[in-house]
Amino acid sequence: MTEILLREDAGGIATLTLNAPERLNALSDAMLAALQAQIDALAGDRETRVVILKGNGKAFCAGHDLKEMQQGRQAEDGGRAYFADLFARCASVMTGLMRLPQPVIAAPHGIATAAGCQLVASCDMAIAAEGTRFGVNGVNIGLFCSTPMVALTRNIPRKQAFEMLTTGAFIDTDRATALGLINRAVPHDSLDQETRALAETVAGKLNPAVRIGKRTFYEQIEMGISDAYAHAGDVMVENMLWRDTDEGISAFLEKRPPDWQA
Repeated sequence: MTEILLREDAGGIATLTLNAPERLNALSDAMLAALQAQIDALAGDRETRVVILKGNGKAFCAGHDLKEMQQGRQAEDGGRAYFADLFARCASVMTGLMRLPQPVIAAPHGIATAAGCQLVASCDMAIAAEGTRFGVNGVNIGLFCSTPMVALTRNIPRKQAFEMLTTGAFIDTDRATALGLINRAVPHDSLDQETRALAETVAGKLNPAVRIGKRTFYEQIEMGISDAYAHAGDVMVENMLWRDTDEGISAFLEKRPPDWQA
C-alpha cells in the first residue's frame, strides 16, 4: 500500500511529502492522521533542525476531502459530531506545525486552496513555484473558510484576507508574495533546490537558538507591546548565558568560525 505521507531525512532536514496526488493531496482523515503522527514525532526529535513540507503530483493541497465530508452527513446527527472532530483534528495539525521546535518551510506548487492554503499559512516560511494559485474558496460552494481564515488573517492584511474569503477569488504568486503569504516564488524546476537551500541556511545556525527563537516568536506576537518586550528580554538573557552563545560572540569578535557544541 502506498504511503500517504512520505518522510525523507538528510543533513538535519526532514522533508514531508503529501502523497495522494490522485486526490490533489486533500486533507483526508488519513492525511491528517499521518501529518499529526509526524508532528508528534518531530516534536521530540533532537536531530532534525528544519522541516520542509511539499506535495506530489500537480497540486500542493486542495484542502479538505469533500467526498469524505459528505459521507459524514450519513450519521444520525447529520454529521455534527464528525465535522466538529474533523475541524479539531485539522486545527491540531495546523497549530502543531507552529509549535514544532523546528522551523517549517512550505513548498507549494500548482494550487493551495482552502485548508491547503491554511497549511501554507501555518508554516513558518514558504517558497512557492511560480504559477501557484492560492485561495480560500469555500464560499464558492457555500462553505465559508472559517478555520483557514484563522491562519490566513495571521499572515496577510485584514481587508485583503476578507476579500479572498468572501469572493473565493484566487491570487497568484506575485500577489501572495506582496501580501506576505509566501516569502518568494521561484521557477518550478528550481523549487526543491531553492527550498533546500533555505532549509540548509537555517539548519546551519545554532540549533537551540533557532528553537528558542521560534517559540518566542509565536509567544510574543500574541502579547501587548510591553509584555512582549519583557518576555523577549527574559528569553535573550537566557540565550546570552549559554556556553555556545558566548562562543559564537567570541568567535565573531575574533574573526574565526565558532566551535559550537549543540
